[in-house]
Amino acid sequence: MSDLKKGDKIYVAGHRGLVGSAIVRSLKRSGYDNIIGRTHAELDLTDQRAVREFFEAERPDVVVLAAAKVGGINANQSEPAEFAYQNMQIQCNVIKCCHDYKVKKLLFLGSTCIYPRMAPQPIPEDALLTGPLEITNEAYAIAKISGLKMCSYYKQQYGDDFISCMPTNLYGPYDNYELSGSHVMPAMIRKFHEAKVNGAPFVELWGSGTPLREFLYSDDMADACVFLLEHYQGLSHVNIGTGKEVTIRELAELVRKTVGYEGDIVWNKDMPDGTPRKLTDVTKLHELGWTHKIELEEGVKLAYEWFKDNIDSARV
Repeated sequence: MSDLKKGDKIYVAGHRGLVGSAIVRSLKRSGYDNIIGRTHAELDLTDQRAVREFFEAERPDVVVLAAAKVGGINANQSEPAEFAYQNMQIQCNVIKCCHDYKVKKLLFLGSTCIYPRMAPQPIPEDALLTGPLEITNEAYAIAKISGLKMCSYYKQQYGDDFISCMPTNLYGPYDNYELSGSHVMPAMIRKFHEAKVNGAPFVELWGSGTPLREFLYSDDMADACVFLLEHYQGLSHVNIGTGKEVTIRELAELVRKTVGYEGDIVWNKDMPDGTPRKLTDVTKLHELGWTHKIELEEGVKLAYEWFKDNIDSARV
């Protein structure tokens, strides 16, 4: 068990994003009210001096590192240098300050793209570094592997209570709906919604529709993160997911039905599919005592309702 206290000052890096905003909501539901955050304009986490000055002034007790440069296949392929550099800068600056300023608990969030392209399915935590990565998001994956390893090294060498979790594909409030950089779920929601509004005869989606993917609603992910903060101190990272998967084609049909779009779907098979299958083994998380609550059909409805209600302010 961790020694977290309700009055602890908790810094959530990336508190406005899909992941960070959900974690803030979950922390508040769990009775943690002393939460601080900084926008990118207020604190550039790639700026080592600025990060150190922030920790010197604020002295957080707990840190959740959910800030990252993220994006879908197109963004990862177009800007691999930026994905590697910016994410490693953020991680190095924050993790080192957590050690130097004696933060009592750090949770680092990565992604299941850290695993080899042809990893065994479902993917256990010990599949890490057992084979080549998926080339379409290799730079991001390498950065995240560096971050989780850095946390484990500080735990090994200094005994710091730094833990890492690897969520599966996430979706929910405050997602990125900007098509050149978004992930598959928000891209589908936006495309089908706009096609419905504009009366378009078809929607074009990338790839063949055959890859299998697992999806987790962001509030479920956040509840798992808070659970790990309170209950986990192990050396290994922990997968966060549902342990359930659908094809991209099945997902498209579900999103189309939820949005109420009646046109056709055209699959552009000249575009990449990415990893053929990516399902997490969540045995470790289940054995610790946590399982997801929101199933995919309910989650897609919640995500679409949020998008409609916030379309003027969403990242589109």
